[in-house]
This record gives sequence, C-alpha cells and structure tokens, in this order.
Amino acid sequence: MAEQPQERLARINELAHKAKTVGLTDAETAERQALREAYLADFRAGFREQIETTSFVNKQGKEWTPKKVIEIQKKRGLRQD
Repeated sequence: MAEQPQERLARINELAHKAKTVGLTDAETAERQALREAYLADFRAGFREQIETTSFVNKQGKEWTPKKVIEIQKKRGLRQD
C-alpha cells in the first residue's frame, strides 16, 4: 500500500530532524532519498495537471492560452474548439 503524501512528508521531516541531531544510518539515508524522489514526482505531476487544465484570459476577455496547452487539453478531452 502506497503512503499518503502527508505521511511521506512527515517521514521526510522526521528523517531530516534526525539527520541534524544524531545522524542517519545508510538505510535511513536511502529511505530519505527514495521518499524525496517520490514526493518530487508527485509534486511535478500535480503541477503539470494544474498547468494543463488552466486557461488564460486577458482583461478584454480574450483567451491567450499557449497553443501547446490547448493541444494537450484537446487530447485529454477538456476542449472542444
């Protein structure tokens, strides 16, 4: 069962505190690195999702969403134009 993001972040913070106070074993260092990589992968995926589902509109009401984002939105069925 995969860890929840909150649990993963709590464990990263726990290991960071331990690293500053008493140090980490080799196994804990490897665990911390794996947790960091998983956290960053989740963050990047969430950020990509947010960018790919955003439309930009100027003050005059004209859309100026980048063409690359529009094409991604069309492929995902988020746009019909």
